[in-house]
Amino acid sequence: MPDTEAARFVGVGLGPGDPELVTVKAVRVLSRADVILVPQTERAGADLGRAERLVRDLRPDAAGVLERVDFAMRQSPAGAVEPADSRTRQSARDQAAARVAARFDTGARLIAMATIGDPSVFSTFSYLAEAVRRDRPAVRVEVVPGITAMQALAAAAGVPLVIGDETLTLVPATAGTAALERALALPDCSVVAYKGGRQLPMMRDLLARYGRLPGALLGTDIGGADQRLSALADLDPDAKAPYFTTLLSPAVSR
Repeated sequence: MPDTEAARFVGVGLGPGDPELVTVKAVRVLSRADVILVPQTERAGADLGRAERLVRDLRPDAAGVLERVDFAMRQSPAGAVEPADSRTRQSARDQAAARVAARFDTGARLIAMATIGDPSVFSTFSYLAEAVRRDRPAVRVEVVPGITAMQALAAAAGVPLVIGDETLTLVPATAGTAALERALALPDCSVVAYKGGRQLPMMRDLLARYGRLPGALLGTDIGGADQRLSALADLDPDAKAPYFTTLLSPAVSR
């Protein structure tokens, strides 16, 4: 890349996990990057995470530019992947931001951060982008969007996300009941909840309360080799699911 071009920090959305759903632009950015950051979790250990597997599939020579970044996701005693405490997460973000700055200082012109899904939706890229804008204002921050889990879940299930004048609400199930309940109370609102694995009993109760349990869908590892689609009503009330589980409750006014 010519030195006359501005250095760039690019969040690259890889979509839900299927290599065929990665955009042409994402592949182009990854092919040109001097450094590609991928998330590393305690669960993955020495194994490849989903983002890293995709990057290696898309760029066969990626080993020389890949760097794993610890974002403080850990494996609980029960086997679930979940965030560490807030102090640990902030420390991990600070260390990742320092690494990005150091790579620019040593000559990198294009650093890409590859994320499953879209970099603008519940992604650690947002924190690093903020740090880069603050600490390296000459660096241009860009985003290459990716297909989200909710889009992939709706497509896999053959269910429209929204029709006509319906609305759509996305909530993190980890935020508690209030936001989810407000959305479920609106019959013309399709509701998506991310990070719902540990919250299945709570979500099941709310869905039943608002007459939405029969149509509720769960998706795990959407777009991946282990993709699973389930009707929530068909699962045991005490069923467990991974942290990164997506719930879709279509509008009931259809």
